[in-house]
Amino acid sequence: MSRPKRRNYDLRTRLELLRRAGLTGASEASEQDKLLPLEKRIKKILNILRDKPKKPLAMLYLIMYDIENDKVRNRISRYLERKGCVRIQKSVFVARTEPKVFEEIHETLREVQSFYDNRDSIILVPANSSDLRSMKIIGKELYLEAILDKPNSLFF
Repeated sequence: MSRPKRRNYDLRTRLELLRRAGLTGASEASEQDKLLPLEKRIKKILNILRDKPKKPLAMLYLIMYDIENDKVRNRISRYLERKGCVRIQKSVFVARTEPKVFEEIHETLREVQSFYDNRDSIILVPANSSDLRSMKIIGKELYLEAILDKPNSLFF
């Protein structure tokens, strides 16, 4: 059986479909916003602690672009945000991801670049956390610690 064609909805229609599906916006309180009873929260925490440790495969990457076309630039920025990249400037993103996801991002951006006649550039740079920690930032304060140092403390 073939898959139905994907429909493109405008923002208003998407929000209405989400509302009808029972998903609430950030302004409305939902069941997910409420805390579980203490006993269930403790069980969840203990299950997390009992899980086998995962190999640290995630790496840090800087993704920078110089794109003239507003429509293409906006679509690329939304794509990067969906992939978990964090915008640190208008055309600079930082990502902590596995190499497989990084390759997927790379291939997608390469395809987008080849679709139209342009003189744009997209730069993807693997970086280690010590290099990013030694970065000097002038101006707007950025909180890169949230990306560089994954939390490793558990508070009760």
